[in-house]
Order: sequence, then C-alpha cells, then structure tokens
Amino acid sequence: MKRVVVTGMGAITPIGLNIEEFWEGLKEGKTGFSEITQFDTSDFKVKVAASVKGFEGKNYMDVKSAKRMELFCQYAVAAAKEALEQSGIQMEQEDPYRVGCAIGSGVGSLQALEREHKKMLERGPGRINPLLVPLMITNMAAGNVSIQFGLKGKSLNVVTACATGTHSIGEAFRTIQTGDADVMVAGGTESSITPIGIGGFTALTALSSSNDCSRCSIPFDKDRSGFVMGEGAGVVVLEELEHAQKRGAHILAEIAGYGATSDAYHITSPAEDGMGAAMAMKNAIRDAGVSPEEIEYINAHGTSTHHNDLFETRAIKLAFKEHAYHMKINSTKSMIGHLLGAAGAVEVIACILQMQHDYIHATVGLQESEEELDLNYMKGNGIEKKFNYALTNSLGFGGHNASLLLKKFEEQE
Repeated sequence: MKRVVVTGMGAITPIGLNIEEFWEGLKEGKTGFSEITQFDTSDFKVKVAASVKGFEGKNYMDVKSAKRMELFCQYAVAAAKEALEQSGIQMEQEDPYRVGCAIGSGVGSLQALEREHKKMLERGPGRINPLLVPLMITNMAAGNVSIQFGLKGKSLNVVTACATGTHSIGEAFRTIQTGDADVMVAGGTESSITPIGIGGFTALTALSSSNDCSRCSIPFDKDRSGFVMGEGAGVVVLEELEHAQKRGAHILAEIAGYGATSDAYHITSPAEDGMGAAMAMKNAIRDAGVSPEEIEYINAHGTSTHHNDLFETRAIKLAFKEHAYHMKINSTKSMIGHLLGAAGAVEVIACILQMQHDYIHATVGLQESEEELDLNYMKGNGIEKKFNYALTNSLGFGGHNASLLLKKFEEQE
C-alpha cells in the first residue's frame, strides 16, 4: 500500500478564517460562541451558536461564482483554496484525472430549502428558483471545489452526519493508498445555523440548554447539556508520498491509519458500551502497524452531550485499557462548537497543528467531570509536549464511527 501524506491545509472556523488564525485561537483558548444573528431567535430556546464571522465569498472566488453557491459551498472553496496554495501544487503540471476530491457535508443548504419553501407557499411552485436543487444538495461542495480548481479525478461526497469530515479524509486516504489517485483534496463543510437547523436539533434535545457563551460547550464537564451548533470548513491536500517528494513539497504530516465501524445500535445514541467506537480506534491503530501504547494523544469527538462524552470515554478505555489513563485527551469543540459534517476535518487540522508545534490545547471551559469520566481531558491550560501520533475520533448519528491516526513526518523517513 502506498504511503499518504498531508501537504496542505485550509480552514474556515468560528475562531479564524485561515490556518494561522485558527492555530492562534487554539493556543489562546479562544471561543467562537455568540448570540445567533442569522435569524430572529425570539421563539427559540437556543439563542447561541458558533458562527463564522467576517467571511466574504468574493474574497476567495469571483462574484459570479459566489452567487451560484450557497454558504457551505463557499466555505469549502475557500478552505480548499488555502489548502492548495499551501501545498504548492500547480495543476497545469499535474494529470488532472489523478487529482480527486472528497469533500462532504452532512446537511447541505438548509438556507436554500427554507428560502424556496417559503417562496412556494407564498407565491406558488412556479416561483421556485430553477437552481434550488444544485444549490441545496450536499455533493455540490465537492462539485464546486472540483470545478473551481480543475480536479478531474475521483469526486466523492461522503455523508455520515457528524463523522462526514473524518470519513471523507479516510476514504481519500484509501483512494491514494490503492493507486486510484496521486492527490486528493479532502475534508468537510457545513453551514446549518438556520431556523430549521437550530429548531430541529433543539427538538431532538441535542443542543446545549445554556445561553451563557462561557458555559455552553463544555465537553466532559458534569454540567454539560448538549452541543453548540458551529459552522465552517476544513480541507486537507493528501498526496502519495513519492509524488509529494518528487515535486519537493513540504510535508506537514502522514496519515498512518484509518478505522471505520458501525454501532448498529441506535439512530442518535452511540452504543452504551463504546465498543463500536473502540473498534474504529483499534482498526486505525492496527492499520498503522503501531501499538496502542505509542499513542499519547486523542482529539476526541467530545460534543458536550451527556451520552457522547460518557460513551466515548468508555470506548477509549476499551481500546487502550490501562494506557488510557496515561493519555492526553481534548475536545476542539470546546472552542468552535460542533461543525457537524465539517467537524472531523477541522479536528484533523487541529491535530496536525498541535503535532507541528509540540503543543496540546486545553478543553476550554472544563471545570469538573463526574466519577466515570476520569481520564485526562486537558482541564485548565494547554501544555507543551512532543508527540509523534495523534488519534482523532468522529461519531455520527446512525452509529457511524471513524478514527484517523496521524503521524508526525520526519524527512529522514
């Protein structure tokens, strides 16, 4: 199997509109929570989200293209642009049919659906925008990125709810490993801070009941009450190692292993014993050919819901046994909320940045955990620490589990 490395990263997040801003935010323990301004929340219980601030699509693409894309697609194009620029890939020097795209979205455009549904009810079906479907459907993030940058290889849209971003990168990794592409632009994107998005998750009792921006997203805390809706995109450029070395690329990290399982248990709750998520982690570690004891750090799914944080903790203990107590575990969602289909991709980027800078960020807002949550969840401050492997988990509604094992790349390898 071919080795796969990361040569570019791009991020649009609630704490920064590029990789540098995102990293500074992670180090500072900056949070992106604020009152929802996208719509009137007077009749809504939930009034707080983690919104992207200051984003203008026209800064990343021409105005005509931006007008033909909904926000989730604009975020994807913006993040892909940054990732491709960092990678240094010159598409005119590549076989475009060997450069693919795997960017998923869990939801697509609720904005377009709500807008056109309202128009239909008020003015009749004849007034529906002819572009509603291509504006709305989830695969248009991958489609638009491929169009914007001339990527003619395999184009995928993985949709596995909150595991979408991680599965997208994992499947792109496999695509290169097996020789179906030399380069894959991979990740996830989402923009679901809308009335039906917030209302739907509120009805499901999945969202935090706190409207205090300092105590709303508090993974692993005994007072956690749900996740905070976030938005944004994370995109990485994956390359076959020899392809990257041949063109003199700067290699940021290596994808060492990928594991994916299904709980086959419940449409919203993870399996209570954590076995499905544990097997995804064990499969990623086995795929990489390393021992569990070599893994020192996990970027947890860590949503701040009661069930997720408890059952993921059980999964980590199942996968690592006694070694679980010697690991550092944090949740990036403590700062940026839950980006749904984009979450795993942004968290892969967080892992790589932490490995590059020998630093593990804090789980911001965490004060005290209940008895069974007894691992090191990085309460308080971040720490300087060198580590060679980072494991990142994503668990999606429907029982979808995905884990990626990232490795620090050393040139002498």
